[in-house]
Amino acid sequence: MKTDMSLFEDYQIRRVYDEEAEIWWFSVIDIVQVLTQQADYKAARNYWKVLKNRLNKEDSELVTNCNQLKLPAADGKKYLTDVATAETLLRLVQSVPSPKAEPIKLWLAKVGYERMQEMADPAMSLNRARETWQKHGRSKKWIQQRMTGQETRNKLTDYWSNHDIKQGEEFAILTNIIHQEWSGVNVKDHKNLKGLKSQNLRDHMSEAELIFTALAELSTRQIAQSEDATGMGENKTAAKTGGGIAKKARKELEGRTGKKVISSDNYLLPTDKKDTQKVKNKSS
Repeated sequence: MKTDMSLFEDYQIRRVYDEEAEIWWFSVIDIVQVLTQQADYKAARNYWKVLKNRLNKEDSELVTNCNQLKLPAADGKKYLTDVATAETLLRLVQSVPSPKAEPIKLWLAKVGYERMQEMADPAMSLNRARETWQKHGRSKKWIQQRMTGQETRNKLTDYWSNHDIKQGEEFAILTNIIHQEWSGVNVKDHKNLKGLKSQNLRDHMSEAELIFTALAELSTRQIAQSEDATGMGENKTAAKTGGGIAKKARKELEGRTGKKVISSDNYLLPTDKKDTQKVKNKSS
C-alpha cells in the first residue's frame, strides 16, 4: 500500500494506492470536507457520520462499498479511516448538495483518466512503464524480463478474479504465500531486505528474482487451472504447490552456483538510499 496526499484547490485529500489490486482509495471524510466547505475537520467528520447513518437506513450500497484503512492524521499518527474508490465517491457526491459537486467529479475523473486510457489501450501502459524503467537505468534485458513477469502475473490474477478470489486483501494473501514458498521470505521482509518503503518490490528485483517469481506464479496458475481451484482454500493449496516448484529450482541453482537468489540489491536513487540509511541508523 502506498499512501500520499493529493491536492484539490486548497484541500489535501489523503489517498492510498493498492498495488496488488491497482486501485486508489480516497479518504471519504476529506472528500466530504471539500463538498461541505468545512474548515473544521471534526465538522466534516460529523457530517459524514450523519450521512452514513441515513444511507445505511436506506440500504444504500455506497456505505457497504466503503473500506477502512489506516491513514495519517494531523497529529502524525495513523487511524482507521473510511475510504472509497473513485467510482463509489462519484456516486456519493450526488448525496451531498454542494456547489463543489461538479468540480470534485471532474477532479476524481481526472485522477483515473490515465488508468482509463490504459484500459482502452494497454500498449500505452506498457510504453509508459518501459520509458520509466529506461529513465531509471534498467537494461533492455531486465525490462523484457519485468514485462514478461507482469504478463504472467496478470494471467494469474485474471484466474483468481474468475474463481471467487477478491481483489485487494485476498490477492495479497495468495501472493504472499507464493512468495514465501519459493523465496523463503515473505513480501514484507523481502522489501525490508532491499531497504524499500512504498516502492514496488518487483521494480527492484534482480533478473533471477524476477524469473523465479514468474516461474512460481506460472506454476500456481497452471496447477489451479488443472484442478479448477475455486475460493481461498483451494487456491492457497495451489499457491503453496506452485511456489514449491520454484523453490526446488531455486535451491538447485543456488547449490550449483554457490550464490543466493534473494539479495539486498535494489535500484533506489542515491537520495532514497540516504533516507533508508538514516532509518537504519535510528533503529540501531
